[in-house]
Amino acid sequence: MNDKSINNLITIQEDINNLGISKDIKPQIICISKTFDIDRLKPLIDYGQIHFGENKVQETESKWRSIKKENKNIKLHMVGKLQTNKAKRAVDLFEYIHSLDNLKLANLLKKREIEIKKKLSYFIQVNIAGEKQKGGILPQDVENFLNNCLKEIKLNVIGLMILPPNDELTEKYFRDLSELNSKLGLKHLSMGMSNDYKLAIKFKSTFLRIGSAIMGPRTSIK
Repeated sequence: MNDKSINNLITIQEDINNLGISKDIKPQIICISKTFDIDRLKPLIDYGQIHFGENKVQETESKWRSIKKENKNIKLHMVGKLQTNKAKRAVDLFEYIHSLDNLKLANLLKKREIEIKKKLSYFIQVNIAGEKQKGGILPQDVENFLNNCLKEIKLNVIGLMILPPNDELTEKYFRDLSELNSKLGLKHLSMGMSNDYKLAIKFKSTFLRIGSAIMGPRTSIK
């Protein structure tokens, strides 16, 4: 392969294979494609990569609408903060939302699902370290929030997600989230990025959000 992003993806796939994980629980790789134009992503699409992550509704709309019509197997993941005024468009565009963190948003998402007869998969974002500057549900409030989403609103919540603090406690955060996820009986976990995906796999992550390790450094911020 001559495309560097494909070579990077193959290396990551080989790393995962070398960890000796059962094929039944092998994690999905989400290529975090935000800020990269579709020409940069086309080799990965042609290679067979189907999971891509974006963090802005407007960028996703302009970038992916036409290419998804030609590649119906592509799955788009909303991995950034989702404002309530963008909920309607998010349901139209994405198959997965990784940042569910309040009931108002949950209700708006469900309303749009019903309107267009589309069912998404959701991760509840957990503020694992109680950081004031970050969104997410505090660990002690997750069970109640999950029950509301599942039983009252009837969203398809499949797991938990974290953006851990940038400190030396990443292993603790991954362990804590994995234990909470298992306690709640959820099947999937969204955790692990370019610099820590192997550690995330150790703690049963099923969706890895990998950007620079596949695409290289971003030269612009949109």
